[in-house]
Amino acid sequence: MDIGSVLKKLRREMELSQGDVAGLLTNRGCPATQKAISKWERGDTVPNARQFLYLCEIYNVRDVLDVFCGIPASRERLNSLGKKRVEEYVRLLERDIQFSEAPVAGSQRIIRTIPLYDMPASAGTGQFLDSDGYELIDVDETVPLSATFAVRISGDSMSPRYVDRQIVYVKPQQTLDPGEIGIFLLNGSAYCKILGTGKNTELISINRKYNPIAVYEYDELRVIGKVVG
Repeated sequence: MDIGSVLKKLRREMELSQGDVAGLLTNRGCPATQKAISKWERGDTVPNARQFLYLCEIYNVRDVLDVFCGIPASRERLNSLGKKRVEEYVRLLERDIQFSEAPVAGSQRIIRTIPLYDMPASAGTGQFLDSDGYELIDVDETVPLSATFAVRISGDSMSPRYVDRQIVYVKPQQTLDPGEIGIFLLNGSAYCKILGTGKNTELISINRKYNPIAVYEYDELRVIGKVVG
């Protein structure tokens, strides 16, 4: 498999669009366009060394020779549980002063910066994600790479899963499957809800004291993204 095909496969496994990847590279100070990502995946061009290294980081590639050249490391003979244990041990050793040449400080866990929107400030404006009403926050590897922005929840309608003022992480997309949790704009107001599974479109709260919000033909409903963390 050529490099472009591998890059395309890795991106799809991470559930990222070409635009998502271009944004992640740009956020790392390595600007790239969606058109460039497309050319790499078609094999028309190849990323430069810096772009390639950041792509490996984004796609969580730890063994470049194995992934891109088919030359497996010895741990490839381990089963999935064994490989997971190896990764855990490596991370522990990296943080132990006895074994690490440069011990990882807590601040070094931060890998990227994303915008955080406040739900009350965004509600009612009709400009959600289109304005400067956000703050930049640092996130570490525990936040899914597919999440390119965050939202601070307002109220208890999604409790106990999400409580008032909790931050949730969102993957931008224009559609959701019934039963998935997402961020919606309904007639200009922002909501974090579950997309109903019934015949009629409804936005449903986890907290049962809140009734479902019915969406009618004359309403303007827009899916902002899927909550992934």
